[in-house]
Amino acid sequence: MKEYEDDHFIVKSRIQCVEAGMDPFEIRRPAERMSEKELISKRKDYDEILQVVSFFSRKVLESLAGTPILVVISDEKGYLLEMDGDETIRSTIQQLGIEPGVRFTQEDLGTNVISLALQESCPVALIGDDHFFHFLHDTACYSAPFHYSDVGNLLGSISIMTSVQLQNSLFLNMLANVVDSIERELLLRRQNRELDVLNQIMLRRTQNAIIVTNQEGTVTQYNDFAEILSGFTSEDIIGRDIFKSAITGDYFYQVLHEERSFTNVEMKFMNNNNEEKICLFDAQPIYDTKNSKMIGAFAQLRDITERYHLQKEYNYLAYHDELTKLPNRRYFQKELEQLFLEEKKSTALLLIDLDGFKNINDTFGHSNGDKLLQSVAERLQQSIQTKGLLARISGDEFMVLIPALEEEAELHLIAQQLLCQFQRPFLIENRTFYTTASIGAAIYHNTPPSLEEYMVHVDAAMYKAKSQGKNDYRMFSPEMYINSSEELLLENDLREAIKKEELLLHYQPQVDAFSGEIAGFEALIRWNHPVHGLLSPDKFIPLAEKTGLILPIGQWVIHTACRQHSSWMKAGLAPLKISVNLSAHQFLKQDFTKNVEEIMSTYSMNPAYLEFEITESMAMDFSYALKVLEELKSLGVQISMDDFGTGYSSLLYLKQLNIDTLKIDKYFVDDLLEGTYGSVLVSTIIAMADAMQLKVVAEGVETKAQLQELQSLGCQLIQGYYFSKAVPADYITENFNTLKTEFAAKR
Repeated sequence: MKEYEDDHFIVKSRIQCVEAGMDPFEIRRPAERMSEKELISKRKDYDEILQVVSFFSRKVLESLAGTPILVVISDEKGYLLEMDGDETIRSTIQQLGIEPGVRFTQEDLGTNVISLALQESCPVALIGDDHFFHFLHDTACYSAPFHYSDVGNLLGSISIMTSVQLQNSLFLNMLANVVDSIERELLLRRQNRELDVLNQIMLRRTQNAIIVTNQEGTVTQYNDFAEILSGFTSEDIIGRDIFKSAITGDYFYQVLHEERSFTNVEMKFMNNNNEEKICLFDAQPIYDTKNSKMIGAFAQLRDITERYHLQKEYNYLAYHDELTKLPNRRYFQKELEQLFLEEKKSTALLLIDLDGFKNINDTFGHSNGDKLLQSVAERLQQSIQTKGLLARISGDEFMVLIPALEEEAELHLIAQQLLCQFQRPFLIENRTFYTTASIGAAIYHNTPPSLEEYMVHVDAAMYKAKSQGKNDYRMFSPEMYINSSEELLLENDLREAIKKEELLLHYQPQVDAFSGEIAGFEALIRWNHPVHGLLSPDKFIPLAEKTGLILPIGQWVIHTACRQHSSWMKAGLAPLKISVNLSAHQFLKQDFTKNVEEIMSTYSMNPAYLEFEITESMAMDFSYALKVLEELKSLGVQISMDDFGTGYSSLLYLKQLNIDTLKIDKYFVDDLLEGTYGSVLVSTIIAMADAMQLKVVAEGVETKAQLQELQSLGCQLIQGYYFSKAVPADYITENFNTLKTEFAAKR
């Protein structure tokens, strides 16, 4: 018997056979056998493995053609599954009961290559009397186990049986190489199968339409979402020439013939169900990772139909007045800026303000007021037609831009025609309404002044028309800047008010709509006039804006608010945000940010608790507004957009300006319960703010019904008389806990 220094397990096996009392001269037959049904089932389970192993075993037989050998394949337990090769050897061993379905074990067949290879998990050779039983001494047998190499799972063995005279150590090396090839192929198939499963999951679960083609442009994959998007089934599309597609054919041609890639190409088309679809299309070549050869194309279409229409609607609302469908202030401002850039000559502007509209609203309700505004808009549009651009810029104010005026007389005629539209009564809900309008006009034959001056000019002319009896128009003239004696007296008093400390701040709570917790306060200025008593800001702030006094007043407000915050902290109140209104003059002051930083430092105020409220008009000069807001945000200060929805803010500007909070104007809150428009618009603003991760404060909430409607729409913060009017700082200090209890009960 040949000595095996390394194969000690062969010696060990023979010793075990002796110890088991086996007779080496006995002719043994396998004791364990599968039934026919079990063998068929096992082969079915091993189908892919047998395909691979049989393929390589045939390669072995082909390479050893003419040499009488038998190739045997077993499973991991030693059951024979396949036998192929020399018929003489097969016939001989079948007489010994060795055939597919039997199991090779040491207990039955003594020392044998199949049992040892599976047991030791390594290649084994038994030549002649290496076998324990004499009836196998005329054979040379070689066996090697094979596994799933990535996880090490034993799958079975492949063995070669030949006569002892043909023994060759190369057989064992050949088996080792074959097993290596078998394991690589099994691993590749396993990985491909796993990738195919992952691919199916990706194709089915993704919300994008996926199209894959081969190098010739034939569609090979078309997922479920592609079916939904296109209205075609995968059976309709797979196998077809993608180049013939009217929608994507040209793109696939460039991908496959020019190796181009496409990203975010917007596509609009009608699908097979006659539905309009808007998609973003991406496409790129697919390359073989081994040789970098292009083997096909991959494309995906992301359905943005709903988002596209929502954005279209949002953009429309951003540039149009929702009530009258006219262009709004934002749109009007954009057109005016464009005219300035083009340096158009002889441009004219008209500001139309309805006389007594507030009385109509107060007497007959906002719904009738809205219908009157709609009727006014229709008449004004009929009058203007193509002469210029008509826009609604605020509640009862309209503007007309005449881009190319030939002579001043034409502007007078247009103003007169506009006034004529108010001579006939308006019929609203079978009720007759009479109203008039005051118009301010300005014309420039050469380069117009700045935007702000232009607006101030028509505003001054309009107020001149109102002050002289209304229902008329006035052309702007420089003397309109001259203040009346009453206004001069008030201005003098206002200058003294700063020195005499007659100004004071009241604070209106901002309340969490759901918990009733106080989220902060808005600082609102009051003037304790020695003659007229306590004046609200609308009585003197316009004058302060006009005279420039707004700058020292604004500075005083910020100082006072920060000092009060510090005082509340020392009194033991929880730190709460204080909102301060900014004027355009403050906002435009070059050293404004530096002043804010110095004030906060003076009172050691945490900037997170200071919020500045800006108006939409302050963002007219977008580049400057962006610069100032970025400086304020770098300090840690919060920014809110006041009276949102009454001006012309675009969604893009809101995002770029990095606003923290939107304040819904009282105008929309008043309309919440009057019909569907108010509720829909407020709901749209809240949804938009939520999508942009902005906070929302509803202003002017006066009733429980309004609060409940806002709660149902998801508005988080409430400000208005329902919870509290603006109150002095001392009142808050003394009654803070009482206020919290009251607000919690009223939520």
